[in-house]
Amino acid sequence: MKLFIPIAALFLVSILSCKKDYTIGGSTFVAQVNVTTYDYLKTNHLFDTLVIMIDKMGLKDEVNKAGTFFAISNYSIRNYVLAKQDYLRIIRNDENLVYTFDSLDLPSLKDTLRTYMFADRLTRDNISQIGEWRNSKEGDPRLIQLIPTTDYTNQNVFTTDPKYIYLTKIIAQPGFPVPTDSTQLGSVDPSQKLQTLCQTTGILTTTGVLHVLANSHTFNYYRDNF
Repeated sequence: MKLFIPIAALFLVSILSCKKDYTIGGSTFVAQVNVTTYDYLKTNHLFDTLVIMIDKMGLKDEVNKAGTFFAISNYSIRNYVLAKQDYLRIIRNDENLVYTFDSLDLPSLKDTLRTYMFADRLTRDNISQIGEWRNSKEGDPRLIQLIPTTDYTNQNVFTTDPKYIYLTKIIAQPGFPVPTDSTQLGSVDPSQKLQTLCQTTGILTTTGVLHVLANSHTFNYYRDNF
C-alpha cells in the first residue's frame, strides 16, 4: 500500500506505507539514505546556505553525531537575514541599510544552530501528540509533537487523519513561565508557542534522523520573538 499526498500539501511527508515508504508531492521514496546527515544536506540544494553555515561554524561532526537534526532550508536563513535587516533599519533609522548573509557573525550563531540538534533519535514512532519535551544540544528545551490534521485530507482515500511533526519553542509570557519539565506542559498558554511545521520528516541517514522545517520558518525564530 502506497499513499500519495498532493502537491498542495506543501510536500509534507506524513504517511507511512506498509513497507515504510514515504511520499512527497505524489512520488514515493525510501526513508533510508546511505550517507551521513551532513553529506545528505550537502547533496541537496535546498540546504546550500545551511551547509555553508555548518562549515564556517565547524559543526559538521556535531551534525553527524546528533541523533536528530531539524534542518533549516535556504529560505529559513533568508527569512532571518531579511528580518535582521528590517530590525537594523529601524534602530539605525536608515531605510537604505543593506544586510546580507555575508553580514552575519556566524561563529556567534553556533549555539543557535545547536538548538536544532537533539541527542535522541526522534521519529514518528516515538513522538506523541502531547509531545516530547527535550533539551537541544545547546541546552534549551523544545517541544516536539506529532499532531493530526484534517487539512489536505480526502476522507474517501484516508481512513485516518495524517499526522505532522512540529518543532516548538516555548517563550515566557507574563504569568506564564517556560516549563522546567514535561509535567508543566499542560499549563502552557497558546501564545507562548512558536510552532513550526516540518515539511519533510523521517529521513534516516547513516548517522541519525533528519526532519526538514517548513520554508516559512525563520532561523532562531527571530521574527516570531517580536
